[in-house]
Amino acid sequence: MSHTLALIGLGNAGAAMCQALIAKGVTVIGHDPDAARTATARDLGVDCRTSPAEAAAGADAVILSLPKPEISIAVVDAILAAGHRPPVIIETSTVTPATAQACHAAAKAAGVPLVDAAIAGGVASMAAAEITFFLGGDDADKALARPFLDLLAERIFELGPIGAGMGAKVVNNGVMHAVMVVLIEAFAMSTKLGVPMQTMIDILNREEGLMRPLVHRVQERMKDGNYTAGMSVTNARKDSVLALETSQQLGVPLFAHIAAHTPYEIAEARGMGEEDYAALARLWEEWSSVDFTGA
Repeated sequence: MSHTLALIGLGNAGAAMCQALIAKGVTVIGHDPDAARTATARDLGVDCRTSPAEAAAGADAVILSLPKPEISIAVVDAILAAGHRPPVIIETSTVTPATAQACHAAAKAAGVPLVDAAIAGGVASMAAAEITFFLGGDDADKALARPFLDLLAERIFELGPIGAGMGAKVVNNGVMHAVMVVLIEAFAMSTKLGVPMQTMIDILNREEGLMRPLVHRVQERMKDGNYTAGMSVTNARKDSVLALETSQQLGVPLFAHIAAHTPYEIAEARGMGEEDYAALARLWEEWSSVDFTGA
């Protein structure tokens, strides 16, 4: 079955998705206020229109790929104000969960389904239709969006209500960016210690390396609330102190490591020293009013 999709926002991500869709025989109608991006999209075979509302008229679905949250809200408002009622709007722009919820509320009031489908992956995966989507929204709305997302996806994580998709991406990206700082600090120390970079990569790229906190601590302990035995908070704090002392001796500034050390001091002061160091999770359960067990 042939589809006609509107894609609003023809930057790097939008153009890559256009390329993938056109390769699959989809008719793509697009809009972008930038003349150069519009010209590039036309060269790909996109039928470019002068406004988001014009692009959305008659489309089987509208995909948003926009640079700022406020632009997403404005575009949804413009499409609805023009009287268009697309079968589904798919928000792929990187926005906050609150923005996705605001767009959903406006669309729902007009009788238009809207989902948030956050993208994980780079431009190359988008152009190859190998995107990982984090999908949030009402179940019925997600079912409407799936056939169009399947045209672009390698994998789709169906999550919770509207905003869950963007929330998962925000968390995922936050982890990646924080870990990047930790890694840079670590490699600054290991390089000054004379450890070859590739050797340090190989050391960390093991199940007992960088993945161990996720697989063993989060998946096997936090989910069950099991903090008996294992590596104690006291010993983990000691190792953290050694890393901080070594960085001072080497003249390597640490930011992420110092921030990460603070909870170990708090846990030790609270008498949690003999528990597995994953028990730090109990601090966040208290501070954030969450329960990780069974989550």
